[in-house]
Amino acid sequence: MGSGEALKAVKVYRELMKAVKKHVGKEERKAHFRDLIKSEFKKNGNGDGLEQKVKLAHDYTYLLNSVHHHQELLFSYNIAVDRSDEMKKILGKSAASVGLQLPDVYRP
Repeated sequence: MGSGEALKAVKVYRELMKAVKKHVGKEERKAHFRDLIKSEFKKNGNGDGLEQKVKLAHDYTYLLNSVHHHQELLFSYNIAVDRSDEMKKILGKSAASVGLQLPDVYRP
């Protein structure tokens, strides 16, 4: 395996692990996803099989990110759903980006 292929494999591995952590979760009960990915990347294979595994990992990363982005879009376009909590979260992030904090609203 050349150094260029190794760097590509490492990059794809990092992207996949980041996507799994973000979209699947990092709880202990979901660790088998990360363990499977780690074991597949640790296996040594011939050059042709490795390229196919790296491509598969890249495609799966793209799928995970795309499905969750699509889900977020569907939620954002649905006006029948109460989005007050989602909007509060977005406003809180916006306020935090300029160093402010939203006040807590009293609800009896």
